[in-house]
Amino acid sequence: MSLLIFALVYPFLWLLSKLPFRVLYVISDLVFFILYYIVGYRRDVVDFNLKTAFPDMDTATLKATQKRFYHHFCDLFIEVIKTLSISEQTLRDRYLFTNFEVLQKYVDKGQPVILTMGHYASYEWIFALQTILKGHPGYAVYKKIKNPYFDKMIRDIRSKWDTTLVPNKEARSKIKEVLAQKKGFALFGFIMDQSPSNPRGKHFSNFLGVNTPFFTGVEKLSKQYDLPVLFLGTTRVKRGYYTSTFSVLADTPSKYPDFAITDAYATILTKLIQKDPSYYFWTHKRFKFLK
Repeated sequence: MSLLIFALVYPFLWLLSKLPFRVLYVISDLVFFILYYIVGYRRDVVDFNLKTAFPDMDTATLKATQKRFYHHFCDLFIEVIKTLSISEQTLRDRYLFTNFEVLQKYVDKGQPVILTMGHYASYEWIFALQTILKGHPGYAVYKKIKNPYFDKMIRDIRSKWDTTLVPNKEARSKIKEVLAQKKGFALFGFIMDQSPSNPRGKHFSNFLGVNTPFFTGVEKLSKQYDLPVLFLGTTRVKRGYYTSTFSVLADTPSKYPDFAITDAYATILTKLIQKDPSYYFWTHKRFKFLK
């Protein structure tokens, strides 16, 4: 059944990806209307998340933020599809890095790093980074999709420019394997703002003014191998165009107190979201466990 569903859907997605952006965004607008006004997809979750994170936001601003979020949510879906056939040059034109020199110093030293992001603006086109880091290995940690054929499609999309996708349960062993080879610079990418299914034993950080549980696996890995931790903050310039800025969260993680790196991540992501809440991924149940 999984293969049948994939066989029916994939050709349609491929043909869709060949359409120009202007046509795809018209489709996105149509999907927005259906999703927001007719289906009401996760409206209760989005409403709860925004009211929890921004309790002083007035009703008019809340509604406008919700609408902008759903518009962007649909655009992201369309942009993922477009990635099936997008050219390298088009991707690089639409996803820019403002201060690549921050990362370049680690490349020059042959120092492997951990790069963190949040579910903000565009996290799918981060793979444009590998078009610049040619010849240097990049590993993106992700959660497998249950349908193995769609999982392969996502892996093919995200690994189009020589990024190796690593299932989250294999992250530790992959880092150990790569570092043992001692081949110099390597980049390990993580999105750290997923909500744990069980808060027991997790660290609570102040995220958007709310004490929220975070996974601490990335911090533990950075300390175990003393890997510098960077944050990539992406902002939307206009429809289909983004800029990203590197920040160093910890240059020598082994010297940091426990949970300081996780707290720094929560703080920098909070500041990014507060600039414009419309572009965060509010359909996730981020505030399931409040403290």
